[in-house]
Amino acid sequence: MRAGNFVMTIIVLVATVAAAFAVSTRLGKVDSINKNIFGTAIKGYDTVAYFTEGRPVKGRSEFQYEWLGAKWYFASAANRDAFAKNSIKYAPQFGGYCAWAVSQGYTAAIDPDAWKVVDGKLYLNYNKSVQKMWEQDVPANIRKGNENWPKLH
Repeated sequence: MRAGNFVMTIIVLVATVAAAFAVSTRLGKVDSINKNIFGTAIKGYDTVAYFTEGRPVKGRSEFQYEWLGAKWYFASAANRDAFAKNSIKYAPQFGGYCAWAVSQGYTAAIDPDAWKVVDGKLYLNYNKSVQKMWEQDVPANIRKGNENWPKLH
């Protein structure tokens, strides 16, 4: 094989692998819970506090609860216990991934400060700019997110 052909073969192989990875990621090869490299959900923020305090509150490792393969941190033992009793009620929608991204058919990280509770459910977004786009049609974006989410994980 000539050097030029060998290089071209390598380039095609790398491009094919990269494309396959991109497609598999796009088609939903993601964890059911958005967590960091340490296994912590929603960047260590207390998901119950969004409901009880109406704001993002950083959780503490001493008030940890493991659920669906992720470590969830809480600001207090009371919040941890509330989550343990009814995790579905307090868990963010779409596994804690960006609600806008899921409505568009993919997943993205979140900013704990870009959030909204709608009909008793917590939605997180990539950042406040993305959240503004999501808020332009919340019902349609929730509907699209609910349709896309099962395909993504």
